Amino acid sequence: VQLQASGGGLVQAGGSLRLSCAASGNFFSIYTMGWYRQVPGKERELVASLSSDGFTNYADSVKGRFTIDRDTVKSTVYLEMNNLKPEDTAVYYCNADIVTMTDNVMDYWGKGTQVTVSS
Repeated sequence: VQLQASGGGLVQAGGSLRLSCAASGNFFSIYTMGWYRQVPGKERELVASLSSDGFTNYADSVKGRFTIDRDTVKSTVYLEMNNLKPEDTAVYYCNADIVTMTDNVMDYWGKGTQVTVSS
């Protein structure tokens, strides 16, 4: 199973970006998909997550600006980021709790994608 993230880049403050992360490989289903971010010297933090039953969880710092969504058929999660601020600059990581073909729930991470917001 692999998670492939895309959509990062450089944007000016106030701008928008949309991240995508697609799960591929052999698996039974996906529980929660989400996005985390990390800056050098700090711990990785949750940005947003979305469970298979539609429950969302957002970091306080992004509420009202970021929206998480997923396409179950495509096994893809999206993060729409609006009104970006310089403090949103980080490497963003996709995460998913995946039920494998052997009925185990495993935690997967994608390679990070850099988001840089200039002031």
